[in-house]
Amino acid sequence: MSTLEILVALAIAVGIVGVVLPILPGTLLIAAAVVVWAAQVGGTTAWILTGLALLLLVAGGIVKYLLPGRNLKRSGIPNESLLIGAVLGIVGFFVIPVIGIVIGFAGGIYLAEAKRVGPAEAKVTTWAAVKAAGLSMLIEFVAAVLAAATWATAVVIT
Repeated sequence: MSTLEILVALAIAVGIVGVVLPILPGTLLIAAAVVVWAAQVGGTTAWILTGLALLLLVAGGIVKYLLPGRNLKRSGIPNESLLIGAVLGIVGFFVIPVIGIVIGFAGGIYLAEAKRVGPAEAKVTTWAAVKAAGLSMLIEFVAAVLAAATWATAVVIT
């Protein structure tokens, strides 16, 4: 394995961690690393497999919003509650590094929903929002791992 391939593999690994722990823009880091590798290696095979890896990342990015968004609409959670959850998630991220985003998001959704529908129903809608966020993260993670596997295949083939 060349130095370039080791660096790209490390960047991809950091990108996958960034998908799970939203500290870094994981998908963008993976995409950039794979494109840098293809630009250095060159050749049709490298670019075709890089295109496939990028397609997987884009598809994952689209699906990660469509599926959970559809589930949230079914749950009847308004955008205002989601916005409050997002804002408190961002605040939570800085107050309690890493896990604060989850605590802030869930807490924000719960507070907004408790005000809107009452505490008992807020537990149900908050859980639906947390599941949707988890599904979104899982979809992005799977896309990132598939893109990484595509890149690894490209390294072996080229």
